[in-house]
Amino acid sequence: MSTKRVTSHDVARLAGVSRTTVSFVLNNVPGMQISEDTRRRVFEAARQLNYHPDATARRMAAGQTNVIGFVLRQSHEQAFADHFMPQVLSGLSQAASAQGFHTLFEPIPPGDNSGTYLRLINERHADGIVLSGPRSDDEDLLKIRAEGAKVVLLGQLPDSDIPFVDVDNVGGACMATQHLIELGHQRIAMITNAPLAYTASTARLAGYRQALTLSGIQSDDRLVRYGNFTPQSGYTAMNDLLAQELRPTAVFVASDTVALGAVQAIRQVGLRVPEDIALVGFDDIPLAEFMDPPLTTIRLPALGLGFGGADLLIRLISGDEVNLTQIILETQLVVRDSSGANLSIRK
Repeated sequence: MSTKRVTSHDVARLAGVSRTTVSFVLNNVPGMQISEDTRRRVFEAARQLNYHPDATARRMAAGQTNVIGFVLRQSHEQAFADHFMPQVLSGLSQAASAQGFHTLFEPIPPGDNSGTYLRLINERHADGIVLSGPRSDDEDLLKIRAEGAKVVLLGQLPDSDIPFVDVDNVGGACMATQHLIELGHQRIAMITNAPLAYTASTARLAGYRQALTLSGIQSDDRLVRYGNFTPQSGYTAMNDLLAQELRPTAVFVASDTVALGAVQAIRQVGLRVPEDIALVGFDDIPLAEFMDPPLTTIRLPALGLGFGGADLLIRLISGDEVNLTQIILETQLVVRDSSGANLSIRK
């Protein structure tokens, strides 16, 4: 009788899916758009192979401390103002604890290039890092990657081979903007989730412009403002847009947290959402459906994003065979009241 340990790779191969999908299904990660047929195949393959995840086997790599770092490239104030991140951290912690790992949380401000990554690995003994919010100007990240550190991004870094788990930011932003166009809007503004050094911000801006181009609407840079993760940044950006002589009739805000401030700015000048200005967000944070009005937004699989990032990192740390190191998760438009979909079409 063979004593070879059955792995998730064996389950994935028998079910005809990726190992990440196996992890999502067997750990019942909520919010993932996985068909019932795929779930059935995974469970059946696991049953046939008598597969049971073995956390102890994950800890056998030499020198392993069973600690991973979760790093945000944000200030502490930005990190704790972002209502999206707790869900990501929850998914990450779930994947880590299921495999016998602990998690360290570390916000690192954008201007900090003092070797914080290396200290996290060397002094706090993290086996690797999951980094959320990669920036195109982060030289320290490229340095530790070149030195062999285990790193997984939540997001993407163009022209880099760093493994990542991300969402379709371009497609999601295009979907949000297209929704407003289909409601009859032509003068559509955008407030980004963050400065353009953050690659997710650049991608969402590209999706917004793509939707305009596909509909034959001229993109106007005067209708674009830049958020910075916080409601205050959305409030400031929206006030700038409202000060224009010809104000927008709709706005796509590429972060629900930033949209909280935008809604407040609209109300303070005596305008209504969506009757005077329609609004669509991005993320589908838990507060979104309880806002006034409830927020139309792009739903991201936040738990799946965190879970997938930690799962991929731990497999790299443990020396598992990893065939797929670039994972894109789907987004979904959730229509509520803030976009005015239930009102008469206005142009």
